Amino acid sequence: MGTPEWTVPEIDLDRPSAARVYDYLLGGSHNVQADRDFAEQMLKLAPEAAEAAHANRAFLRRAVRTLVDAGVRQFLDLGSGIPTQGNVHEIAQRYAPGSRIVYVDIDPIAVGHGTQILSGNPHCAAVQGDLRRPELVLERAAEVLDLDAPVGVLVCAVLHFIPDRDDPAGVVARYRDAVVPGSHLVVSHASWPAAATHEVMQAREAYDQTRTSLVLRNAHEITGYVGDWRILDPGVVTVAQWRPEEGAPQSAERTDKLPALAVVCVKP
Repeated sequence: MGTPEWTVPEIDLDRPSAARVYDYLLGGSHNVQADRDFAEQMLKLAPEAAEAAHANRAFLRRAVRTLVDAGVRQFLDLGSGIPTQGNVHEIAQRYAPGSRIVYVDIDPIAVGHGTQILSGNPHCAAVQGDLRRPELVLERAAEVLDLDAPVGVLVCAVLHFIPDRDDPAGVVARYRDAVVPGSHLVVSHASWPAAATHEVMQAREAYDQTRTSLVLRNAHEITGYVGDWRILDPGVVTVAQWRPEEGAPQSAERTDKLPALAVVCVKP
């Protein structure tokens, strides 16, 4: 088979990408056979993986709506991945037309596709960048966002790909320091299951086959990303428990096999 039209040059399509695997789990079409094979291997070990991905995406949508209701009109989505249905700009601009969004990802495929779908939307941009280099990311983001006004900093389903040696809490702190009062931070992060079964541990270790290993962290560690910002109710909970919509399915959370924790906070 030929190279898909949506790819960009010099990308290794023979090795699975975490961003493209996530796209596959969400039902997207921007993935290749290596990603699908890896995802199916994951699903055999942890059948809840797809449900967990959808639960995280639903949390992101609810959090963005909450920030819009709080008056936030700018969003910096770090480690955004490949845009799929229910993107940040779709939610924010639906309820607050003119909202500005910058998607940042280290994967050129994610950025390339993001640029395609944002064509004609002057209030949005997709930029390639390493979130571990906040100064460079913020410099690029400032071409679209006004950093003298509140910003919603979104760090969803990405910090668990940053090893401890890169000091993820310190990285997040630099973003917190760069934004003004009234800004919000939204975090979701893979955490330890109540029962670390052999299959779940195999699924975690399988991520070593991709370009990004998976680091599970507990609620205390995730709370460390908040600093002195005020945590919104209901605190640090699973993504499905964070202000769920009435009637929303929570089967992935009931299994408690692949928990992801969430926290949303505001700069005083």
